[in-house]
Amino acid sequence: MFGTILISVCTFMHVYIFWRAASVPFVEQHISRRIFIGTGLILWAIFFLGRMLGHSGTGILAGVLEFLGMNWMAVLFLMFLPLLLVDLITLFGFLMPRFAPSLRGAALVIGMVLSAIALFQGMRPPLVEKYEVTLPGLPSALDGTVIVALSDMHLGSLLGKRWLSGRIAQVKAEKPDLVVLLGDIFEGHGPPEDQLIAPFRQLSVPYGLWAVPGNHEFYGGRRTNLFESAGFKLLNNTWVEVRPGLVLAGVEDLTIRSRNGQNNDPISQALAGRPPGATILLSHTPWQAEKAAEKGVGLMLSGHTHGGQIWPFGYLVQKRYPLLEGRYEVEGMTAIICRGTGTWGPRMRLWHPGQILRVTLRKEGVATLQGEMNDRTYPKIL
Repeated sequence: MFGTILISVCTFMHVYIFWRAASVPFVEQHISRRIFIGTGLILWAIFFLGRMLGHSGTGILAGVLEFLGMNWMAVLFLMFLPLLLVDLITLFGFLMPRFAPSLRGAALVIGMVLSAIALFQGMRPPLVEKYEVTLPGLPSALDGTVIVALSDMHLGSLLGKRWLSGRIAQVKAEKPDLVVLLGDIFEGHGPPEDQLIAPFRQLSVPYGLWAVPGNHEFYGGRRTNLFESAGFKLLNNTWVEVRPGLVLAGVEDLTIRSRNGQNNDPISQALAGRPPGATILLSHTPWQAEKAAEKGVGLMLSGHTHGGQIWPFGYLVQKRYPLLEGRYEVEGMTAIICRGTGTWGPRMRLWHPGQILRVTLRKEGVATLQGEMNDRTYPKIL
């Protein structure tokens, strides 16, 4: 159903863009009708094949088709928006009929410029963004503990072993005590699984490697076994005391549970019976933050939203996920939402590149200049 809707929407945008582009003076004067129509058909075929064959296939050809098809989908969107805006302002040419065709041309140029920026941002390595969090109940011996978190890598045909090796190098450079994966790590298609997870085996940290599943780990069959093969211990609605006084809890993806009609309380289940001390909750989807705060969680780490990935999608995503990206304070609990280490679909981002979280834990009463700077950088208060 999702694939059908996606293809239908993109086909509509495709037809609309080429219909309006045909009236642009440059196109009329310099591009023959045969070449214009042929280009439109070829580009639509690339998108269709990228979705139907590239997305479900393996090998170089499938990867190329998916890369071209998914990126063209994003380009369509970024050209569609300014073109539609021009048509609405000019009432599809009834107002300013002499200038409307040229304005459409300008809109298409704007869309192409935005697409180029988005492709550059999407192809860049993710940034390591640093936070300091005062964690209630944290023992003095654990003050300064460093957590590195990665989310939404979507490893598969577009992001594979070479890309992941670069991310592992970034993680190791931060010298973390604890590494966590926040779900949607595996896309479900692409290179053999052993190739995808091999770079993870280079990681070794004092307090362990931990993970929670995202919704994509359940598409096309449950793939949570890949976490353990990669050396990560999976937290499925349970907790572990990684060090005396520091509890790490994790829940299965809340969107999958919602779709499956599982309306029980995974957060309460994950936190039940834990020992006293500081508690960190890992949840792929940033829902039920208030409940986590009520249960005494000091820090919640999530992903899933991609920060909207391509502007202005973030405004729509935030309607469903109020905690979109960055740092929030929720009833005394800190929530940090990763906007994604990789990308889903297009290798494009507008306006922000991918992200790896580096979180330094601080005991109550220990203030640092860096922590105060981070609080000012991320002033979002829920």
